[in-house]
Order: sequence, then structure tokens, then C-alpha cells
Amino acid sequence: MNLYERSLKVLAPVAKRATTLGVTSGQGSYLIDESGRKILDFASGVAVCNIGHNHPKVVEAIQTQTKELIHAGHNVVYYESYVALAERLTALNGPDSMVYFSNSGAEANDGAIKLAKYVTKRHAIISFKSSFHGRTIGAMSLTASSAAYRKNYGTMPDVYFLDYPNIYRDPLVDGKLNAHYFDQFDALFSQLVVPTDVAAIILEPVQGEGGYIVPPKEFLVYVREICDKYGIQLIFDEVQTGFGRTGKLFASQNFEVEPDIRTVAKGIASGLPLSAILAKKSLMTQWAPGAHGGTFGGNPVACAAALATLDVLEGGAIDNAAIQGDYLKQALLALQKEYPIIADVRGLGLMIGMEIESDGKADAAKTAAILSEALDRGLLLLSCGTDHNVVRFIAPTTVSKEEIDEALAILKAVLDHV
Repeated sequence: MNLYERSLKVLAPVAKRATTLGVTSGQGSYLIDESGRKILDFASGVAVCNIGHNHPKVVEAIQTQTKELIHAGHNVVYYESYVALAERLTALNGPDSMVYFSNSGAEANDGAIKLAKYVTKRHAIISFKSSFHGRTIGAMSLTASSAAYRKNYGTMPDVYFLDYPNIYRDPLVDGKLNAHYFDQFDALFSQLVVPTDVAAIILEPVQGEGGYIVPPKEFLVYVREICDKYGIQLIFDEVQTGFGRTGKLFASQNFEVEPDIRTVAKGIASGLPLSAILAKKSLMTQWAPGAHGGTFGGNPVACAAALATLDVLEGGAIDNAAIQGDYLKQALLALQKEYPIIADVRGLGLMIGMEIESDGKADAAKTAAILSEALDRGLLLLSCGTDHNVVRFIAPTTVSKEEIDEALAILKAVLDHV
């Protein structure tokens, strides 16, 4: 039996998987499956392996750290990789910031909400439709990309959802965003919750699971202004957008808008479990000892992997993501002119979505067929979007032009066939 067949007997089906692919190893932009076949991986472990699989610098850092210390408890003692990573991240986030480490994006978002509520002594949270922030009860309560995530669970109270601008669905007019996206805040504050009860507004600078939706800069600027006006904490969920994914270390840098609190995970440690809450020092110093905590956050090995990952990113991989991302996006835009089913191409850096439609309507079946045939031909892709009709391209930041050309050749063959 292969890995998939063996898994059916022992793994809970709740952990839905995008493929039945079994793999044995990975290196750079490629995975090796059970039969020895080489697969070009443009999923990157769902934007986790941002510098490719098994980068030698990360492997070396992990091996060195495991020989010295695997676990001692960040809430018991201090150790070098933990403090060094904190120093580095706070310097990158802004000198007036502090950090708290945990294990996953959902944990980080839960913690960010707790921080905002604790400091402001307010209870309400504003999130956005089509968002994804995780699947714990708290993070799930902020998520609005699929009703299936909420079924039978119940949610945290006092969460309000507004519309996130999708300029493919609602195009700019004379270069301006529909006034509804600004006016909806006043409507919410007058009809459902007063702004002085709102602890935080949480958003993804580029919506991930919602369809790789890139908002106009003016929208994020306006949200920042709303938060400043009413003393609301602005949280940027950069779990998927962070660590070079959009051609910048943080996606916020593309918009020149900074949050009060930033959450990061996924690409931070090249596959080891680690996440972080980065927030203004004025907030963090009010978060009393014992108000939040955990056992495994900031594990020595994960922190060592994160430091090595940052070395690679800052050593040229982020710049490469911007260059290769533009090359890939332009190539996909050219394919759009050739294939009518490509309705839209959008994204920043190497976070690119290709929306698939037939007769002007979202075509999830066609999207699934594209992914399936691409994998048969040796290219691993994922989908996203509330209608499940967006092909997402999440190549590692270390990807080469030649590897992108290989992916494009496979994609073109698939589009000719489906």
C-alpha cells in the first residue's frame, strides 16, 4: 500500500488534503514522490517553505541546535536562539516593538486578539468577509471564507464582518474605490457597535484563502485612519503574506501602512512550528505576566531555523521573489489573452492568483481539473477563493526563471487540454 492508502486506516478524515500524493523528500523547488518522480512544487507547503525545501543553511542550523538544546521551556529559562530571534524580528518590525512566540498562525491570531482586548479593555472585533485567520475557536470566529469551518462549533461573540474590496469583482471607477467600502464603517458604528467598544480590526493585507485578493492602498490607509481616530488596534495577519512572500519582508511594506500588532507564522522557520506576535512596546508592556502563555512557543530548534531562514531571505531571496514574481505574473497575464477561462491574474511577489471562469461564472470544476492534470504532468498547485476557482502560485522565493518556465510550459499544456 502507498502512503495515502495506509493513511485511510489511521488518520482522521477531518484533516482534508488537497491531493493523494505521497512524498519521500524535497530539495529546493522540488518534491520527490514515492515512485521517485520529481514534482515542481509551487505550493511550498502552503506558503511555508518560502526558501524552498531543506535549504542547506536551515538544515545546518537545525542540526547544530539539536546537538546543544532541543527544549528547556521559554517560560522557565532563556536561551540564545530565542533571544537572538526576538532581537532580530523586533529590529525588522520596528525598534519600538516587542515579540511573543507561539507555534502556529491560529495561536498567534488568538494571542493578538487577547492582547488587543486586554490593553483596550474592549470586547468587539472587526474582521472581513472572505478572510481566513485559523481554526481554533477564537481564530475561526474571525474567519469568513467558508461556513464549513464553523459548522457545529459556535463562535466567539462580538465579531463583526465588513466587505473586503475585490477590484476584480467591483472595479475601480476613475481610479477610485467604491465608496461603500469606506461608508460601511460608519454604518456599522451607528447600527451595531459603537467604535469605543471595538478592541481591534484584523485583516490580511492580501487575503489568502479568500482568493489572493489585493486591496487598493487607499483602503488600508483608511482603515489605519479609522483605528487612529477611535483608539482601535490594527492587526495585520501576515501568517501567509510574511517572510518574502509578496516581494517584501512584510506585505504591509507594499502599502506603506503599518499595524499596531502583526502576526506571522508559516514561512518564519521553513517548516518548523513557530509563530510570533509583533506589537508596539507600549502595548506589550501592558500585557501582564501570566495573561497569556504556552509550553512550546519559541522552541530552540525552531528559532534557530528562523534565524537561518532570515539570513537567506535578507541575503537576496526577497529581491528574487519580487523579480521572479513579476516575471511569472506577466507570463500569466499573457496566457490570459490566449485562454478565455483565465478571468483574472493578480497578486504581489510570489503570491499570485489566477481566477478561472466559464461563461462569466466561477468554475470550480475546471479549476480542480487544472490542478489535477498539472500534478499528473509534474507541477503541484493549490486552489483558493470562496468559489474554489482561483489557482494559486506559491513558488519559493528562491525559485529560478528556468523553474518558472518549466511550470509555465506545464500549465500551457494543461490549458490546451482541459
